Amino acid sequence: NQIEKKIKKKVKLEEIKIIDNSDAHKKHKFFQKNKFHLILEIKSNYLNSLKRLDAEKILMKVIKDEFQEKIHALEIRLK
Repeated sequence: NQIEKKIKKKVKLEEIKIIDNSDAHKKHKFFQKNKFHLILEIKSNYLNSLKRLDAEKILMKVIKDEFQEKIHALEIRLK
């Protein structure tokens, strides 16, 4: 997974899981089948040491290109 590789390259983490939740959104008004609804579950002592907003900013910066082209919605779960 391209997104997983990018995050692992830029962010110190112990574990990452990317869940495609697009099927749950098929009936939504603005659903686009070529864009994904993703859940990022990340275990990272580094990100957990930061304020939540700062941690999310780092992740969003890393995947900003994918967000513009491939991702419609993203839920970030820090563990």
